[in-house]
Amino acid sequence: MQPVLKRKLNLLLTICVITTLSGVIYQYIDIDYIDFRSIYLGLNLGLSFGILELFILTRYQHQFQKLPFFWHLVIKTILYTIIILVVAGSIFLLFGLREDREVGWFWDDLLSPGFYALIIYTLMVYTLLVFYMQINKMLGEGVLLKFLWGRYYKPVEEERIFMFMDMKSSTTVAERLGHQKYYALLDDFYHEITKPVLKNKAEIYQYVGDEVVFTWKTKKGVENINCIEIYFDIKERIEKKQDRYSDKYGVVPKFKAGIHFGKVITAKIGDLKRVIVYNGDVLNTTSRIQEKCNKYNCELLISGTLLEKLELGKCYHSNFMKSTKLRGKKTKIDLYCIEKTT
Repeated sequence: MQPVLKRKLNLLLTICVITTLSGVIYQYIDIDYIDFRSIYLGLNLGLSFGILELFILTRYQHQFQKLPFFWHLVIKTILYTIIILVVAGSIFLLFGLREDREVGWFWDDLLSPGFYALIIYTLMVYTLLVFYMQINKMLGEGVLLKFLWGRYYKPVEEERIFMFMDMKSSTTVAERLGHQKYYALLDDFYHEITKPVLKNKAEIYQYVGDEVVFTWKTKKGVENINCIEIYFDIKERIEKKQDRYSDKYGVVPKFKAGIHFGKVITAKIGDLKRVIVYNGDVLNTTSRIQEKCNKYNCELLISGTLLEKLELGKCYHSNFMKSTKLRGKKTKIDLYCIEKTT
């Protein structure tokens, strides 16, 4: 199963669980009684909302991004209200016919204050779900849950792999395209990395201009050589769409990357703006390794200590570059260039 589809289905399951529980809670508060109807209603409202948000509206996300927030809110509120009317009305009618009730009662129920209360309640649940999904996107996959569970409330020492990936000749490209078109190029690229990130179980730590920093817990990064695969998966996706990039921007983005691992302190910091940060020498070292890519004419450089943990297999091979002192470091480090076997 494709990683993006798997992620969407997992999120759809979560949405359905939340809306089903919300339906049960609403029925219990409303009539102090719970039966199968609340479960059936909550489940179908969750399915309808999830399919709309995850599989339909995502096709038009670029059009939605161009709209002012007010119209974005109005359009979604109208769509959600229509969903509630259709789904809830259909289920009310279905259960009413099963109980041999006359059709006239159906219109009375639709015009009752209780049905309007159900619409408002469901819209509130939908709003909270949208808020959660948007905040989760802004913070990064899984970061919101870490905040909620207080996972890094106190600093934690852990071993992580980091990859610093930077666009080649970025200054020249930016000058040629201009600021707006250049950042449109970066935005397209950052959307392009979604599937490789999910497939290779990476976390996006941060974007710094034209540089993106990936991280893994060492076990996940070593598994199936995810920390290597991600680079070549991204490269393959860009190459498949090189005609599109050439037509749109007159340039096909190319990148270089450095990889290293080591101990970091992971903690939540800040007051007005809270973030989870990693602090340790490994980040500076990884950044310095990436800087050496141009010198050795290599797209992907890796430290010898990390390479020892990986089994490259037949798909990749490593070339020893040099034992070198990195900027600001006292001891030398072995560097290897990773290439895909042709």
